[in-house]
Amino acid sequence: MNALPHQEGPWTDGHMVVCGDDGLARRLAAELRDIYRRHVVLVVPDGHDGEPGTEPSGGRDGPAPPAGGRTGAAPPLREVPAPSPTRDVLLRARVEEAAALALLYEDDETNLRAALAARRIAPGLRLVVRMYNRKLGHHLEELLDQAAIVAGSGADRATLDASTTVLSDADTAAPALVATAVADTNKVVQADGLLLRAAERPAPARGEVSDPGLCTLALLSSTTADPAGSEGSDANGTRGPELLPDERTVRGSAGRGAVVLETVRRAGPALPPRRLARRGAPLGEVFSARLRRSLAGVVAAVLALTVTTTALTDAGPVHAAYLTLLDLFSINDPALEESSTRQVLQLLSSLAGLALLPLLVAGALEALGVFRATGALRRPPRGLSGHIVLLGLGKVGARVLARLRELDVPVVCVEQDPDARGIPLARDLGVPVVLGDVTEDGVLEAARVHRADALLALTSSDTTNLEATLAARSLRNDLRVALRLYDDDFAAAVYRTLRSAHPDAVTRSRSVTHLAAPAFAGAMMGRQILGAISVERKVLLFAALLVAGHPQLEGRTVAETFRPGAWRVLALDTARPELRSPDLANTGQDAAHPSLLWNLHPGHVLHPEGRVVVAVTRRGLAELLGNPPDDRARERRTDPRSGR
Repeated sequence: MNALPHQEGPWTDGHMVVCGDDGLARRLAAELRDIYRRHVVLVVPDGHDGEPGTEPSGGRDGPAPPAGGRTGAAPPLREVPAPSPTRDVLLRARVEEAAALALLYEDDETNLRAALAARRIAPGLRLVVRMYNRKLGHHLEELLDQAAIVAGSGADRATLDASTTVLSDADTAAPALVATAVADTNKVVQADGLLLRAAERPAPARGEVSDPGLCTLALLSSTTADPAGSEGSDANGTRGPELLPDERTVRGSAGRGAVVLETVRRAGPALPPRRLARRGAPLGEVFSARLRRSLAGVVAAVLALTVTTTALTDAGPVHAAYLTLLDLFSINDPALEESSTRQVLQLLSSLAGLALLPLLVAGALEALGVFRATGALRRPPRGLSGHIVLLGLGKVGARVLARLRELDVPVVCVEQDPDARGIPLARDLGVPVVLGDVTEDGVLEAARVHRADALLALTSSDTTNLEATLAARSLRNDLRVALRLYDDDFAAAVYRTLRSAHPDAVTRSRSVTHLAAPAFAGAMMGRQILGAISVERKVLLFAALLVAGHPQLEGRTVAETFRPGAWRVLALDTARPELRSPDLANTGQDAAHPSLLWNLHPGHVLHPEGRVVVAVTRRGLAELLGNPPDDRARERRTDPRSGR
């Protein structure tokens, strides 16, 4: 077995091992090589070339090109052919010397067995496991972390660098799919349940002031005089993009486009009124207007009889009301010995009671019907507009639906299978659902696609997604569409054809594999990595770091910590240390109370117990992490329990 080549540069503390049997494994290997510049050992079945099941990552110009064109040669990739990740295969991949291992097989049991074997071989190994069973994945994460703690001679989870992260490709792809539908971008980073996007903005016109967002991440190489500068920056010797510029550089960058960081928001129509309960109905729908008017008439009659009884008899107001109600419900004795006035009033009260009985029965039946209908799926309202039509409520569609509703985006779902995974979620959230085959006539019209803002075609069939897109475009030419396609060649042909037929419409081809790979790569780099965003031929990372132990941060103000071109503090975690989430990038729906504070004052002093979110270059992160690369590699060789 050939030895793994040594890598020069900031990432020499162990190689990465990726094991899988579908397109996600190769996508993740490419992400680790091209973005993070890591040596990768890829374990795939013999003869697996990555084509079957491989999904494209389309954008404005179709499927994205490989990232190998970035500056600097990508590290080599070594393949180990093996049908399954047995102990012998893991040893051939040298997991005992690796920094991290990713297990990406489609079978949960295969990943589980391999994770247990890998933890026994290398207790300090960082594990990233793909699991569809979320409950089992949570228990597995706790079990393997506890095993690493025991093998680490008493080290706790706060100090042990090794960790186990269980991810689902559907969960990790959902934020980018939501950003595609809402903000037309896939350059997103998730932090503490908040979606952040890197938005490219052209150079402002003379006298125009552009919104800087949360901060300016980069200045593009293209200018108003050279709009294609980003394509030939290196070849023509022109300046490339400037990462993390200071304010003076931004002010003096007239004519240059910029990449700014901003939150994913949506300005759209207001949602329907808040409901009485999660599965309840609006109060006006429980009882019809006619029934409410009839009940109001009976109440008015009772009040009139009470006032009349008080005026014409010796009874007081309270006693008169009591007698009227007794007569109304026919539980009072006949007024045979009383005056004629009292007898007439009793007869009138009895007549009002006869009118009340059918009203009570009708009210009960109406309320029962409304609440039964509320338990069923809702239909799209007639006047609905500005919403997003979501096709498919499977594993991915259900996650996307939950995230869209967290952003208060109106959604109409279309699903053929009434027992699909996302149907109960749509019912609980009160989201309108159209049951039917999207390829049949009238289904998209029922979803009000001609009034929608966007169409998300996320079914598991390429042909269904394409047919739905073509049908939607026939109803509305300028509809923004994002469709999920698997085959690269097919996606490229579809994209070019749709752009030629509808040049003014926005078309995006998205892939769960491509969208999930960055999250898996970030987990392999450690829980401190929240994500990465490409800026032309360079890469900008987002990381969560403890202030303690970093002299560049500790005891300094936010303004003093900023180093242009290297790192910049973006946010501060305000949660108490014992309540912090260990993984800010994957809190998602569990983040009931977001703790990140953005737009920090430049004079704010960073204390040792704090945790910050920073935007950082690769070299800047290597400097912030402390030890020289060669020292970290030597520590790994001398102590196999170390996670680095």
